[in-house]
Amino acid sequence: MTGVVLSPVDWPALEEGLPPLSGREADIAGIMANPEPVFLSHTNLNLADISAGFAIALHMHQPTIPAGATGELINHLQYMFEHPYDGDNHNAGTFAYCYARLGDFIPELVNNGCNPRVMLDYSGTLLWGLQQMDRQDILAKLRRLACDPTYQPYVEWLGTCWGHAVVPSTPVPDLKLHIRAWQHHFATLFGPEALARVRGFSPPEMHLPNHPDVLYAFVKTLKDCGYRWMLVQEHTVESIEGHGLSQPHLPHRLVARNAQGEVEEIVVLVKTQGSDTKLVGQMQPYWEAKTLSQVALGHATVPQLVSQISDGENGGVMMNEFPSAFMRSWYEMRDNGGGRQGVVGFNGTEYLELLAAAGCGPETFPTCQAVGQARLWQAMGDASGSEAVAGAIAALRAEDSNFSMEGGSWTGDRSWVVGYDNVLDPMQRLSAQFHQTMARQPERGDALEGQHRYRNALIHNLLLQTSCFRYWGQGTWTGYAEELYRRGQAILAHDFA
Repeated sequence: MTGVVLSPVDWPALEEGLPPLSGREADIAGIMANPEPVFLSHTNLNLADISAGFAIALHMHQPTIPAGATGELINHLQYMFEHPYDGDNHNAGTFAYCYARLGDFIPELVNNGCNPRVMLDYSGTLLWGLQQMDRQDILAKLRRLACDPTYQPYVEWLGTCWGHAVVPSTPVPDLKLHIRAWQHHFATLFGPEALARVRGFSPPEMHLPNHPDVLYAFVKTLKDCGYRWMLVQEHTVESIEGHGLSQPHLPHRLVARNAQGEVEEIVVLVKTQGSDTKLVGQMQPYWEAKTLSQVALGHATVPQLVSQISDGENGGVMMNEFPSAFMRSWYEMRDNGGGRQGVVGFNGTEYLELLAAAGCGPETFPTCQAVGQARLWQAMGDASGSEAVAGAIAALRAEDSNFSMEGGSWTGDRSWVVGYDNVLDPMQRLSAQFHQTMARQPERGDALEGQHRYRNALIHNLLLQTSCFRYWGQGTWTGYAEELYRRGQAILAHDFA
């Protein structure tokens, strides 16, 4: 890479027990601005020889909870190991192996002449938890996939929000904090060169904002943080005319227009169909790709791409069926010779770089927008501004109770907002208190963000926004959120008094 070059030893793994989630903003920005292609110089794929492709991503996450022996912050995986007779906690060992097993699968496949591909999305809280548990066995296998040049052509890491925050209901000023925190953390574990290869973004819960101002802020933040593309769920986007996508197996340009008429765009790969882990667990994208053929894009003819992501550890299919299906598929492709007009696996950035080399840049991609926005723009007419947007949303809700600007996620039957005032209100209050407190500090920038007290306050702010505190319903999990809020308030009041 060019530009900033820092040795991994310059990035300590933990500082006073906390991962360094801030303090190197300029360095991170320089690393993420690296313009060099990631896969193009060493890919062994040729678009002309490919009838269709598929890309699979595995999402790995465990939340951080205030549930250690003395109430300390620990990862839920650690809690599972320490309480093996509670619920499904007996699966802790299986979960831990799932976080490591690609470090076994990919070398075996490569060493046996296969041409595998996989994208990996690990939340920051899980990575921290592995450090807290001193699971160097797992981290070593992940480091092999992130850093060993032998395996870099086959594995792509995706960025995400450090605290697994669902974007539409996360305070907008904290979006950049989550995104930069994950980048800091990844660089401490795997080095800046590995971070420079992270070009795609995986939103937690596949949750895409559809409120114009939130979507605009999100897309702008992603681009400001150096991301070139992201994954989106098919039913969370629509054509500019308000219809479903006619070519979901091609990249799109997501158009984000805010209330003032400002526009940002980012390339998206569309995750088709629903959220069922069987789609990845049984390698359905491979079989679907066999039904597709090349299509026209710009002035070229290119293979289409079936994109899918699922939990990488959760549920019986991923635990038990995925390994054999994953391995078998790559051996089958190898034994079929990968001949002309074959089906192959891609990584997302690899596919986009190959398209660009064929003259198919973003300007040739069809456009899309967040679902519901066509109706909103029609209702607004020529009006603009935040008041006009709010009025149009209210009018649309009055005539259609199903109309929502809460965003869309991997499932359409879950609200991440309704009924969670006891979590959302503290989230908003702690975020506001955090930003107000930091604005009053005499040190600004890296001088403040590199301090332990800042990071301690930051991590509590980010942890409170973890999706699990709403996904699992009222009770124990909302109680964890309330405790994180209490601690975050205390840190801000005491450490910054």
